[in-house]
Amino acid sequence: MKPPPFAYHAPESLEEAVATLAEQGDDAKVLAGGQSLIPLLSLRLARPTALIDLNGVSELSSIEVNGETAIGAMTRHRTIERSVEIARRVPLLAAAAPYIGHAAIRNRGTIGGSLAHADPAAELPAVALALDATFEARSTRGTRTIAAADFFSGYFTTALEADEILTRVTFPNVAPGTGVSVQEMARRHGDFAMVAAVASVTIDGGVRIALINVADRPVRATEAEAAMQSGVAIEEVVALATRGLEPVADLHATAAYRRQVAGVLVRRALTEASERARGTA
Repeated sequence: MKPPPFAYHAPESLEEAVATLAEQGDDAKVLAGGQSLIPLLSLRLARPTALIDLNGVSELSSIEVNGETAIGAMTRHRTIERSVEIARRVPLLAAAAPYIGHAAIRNRGTIGGSLAHADPAAELPAVALALDATFEARSTRGTRTIAAADFFSGYFTTALEADEILTRVTFPNVAPGTGVSVQEMARRHGDFAMVAAVASVTIDGGVRIALINVADRPVRATEAEAAMQSGVAIEEVVALATRGLEPVADLHATAAYRRQVAGVLVRRALTEASERARGTA
């Protein structure tokens, strides 16, 4: 299994990277951690004319903490998993990191690569959506910011233009009295989730819920969030979170199974997040 031929570019700065991408045109691909792109190349499911490797662009590997937490797109999953600052300020992101593949994958994979790949079975897109993260994209035309709610547009599809590179993801810092939970159903640890739910609950009433692998993109359960904040019983919250879901059936699970499990995982995630918010877990 060998990839098709392509031109290889290894820029050493962001400006060089965006210029190279603009020069190479729509058929070029950006390489981050390579945990998704390299297998696609080997299977010849992707056939770029050029590959632009960002591993030499050190300015994209960073964690900046201020009123928000900004994470460079080339920051490795393992760095996020081990970061004390992220665990303190964006605990849902820290909780999701250990579910991303295995350690070898997390050592190479990057937050920007995962988000730009936009696999609906991946954890980080749902976390970004639940937390109202913002994405910074750079091209030779300048820099623009994209809200998480507008970023994911379908299977492996995002709002990024062909000449744009995702450079940074910014998360709001957690409020005091917040508990989080990630609940996932997978065949084995390290596999992509058949279904998963992420939740963040704050004592003062803030609730965030997102579902994984129940549609062509992560799903934010806004009705369920509002219902829980208003004191509605958990059974109704779960019903609202799963109402209208139309998961795809595949060799791993039927649509009905995914819908049923989604409800179970939402309940578990909200229960655990609420307990942690109260300091009882």
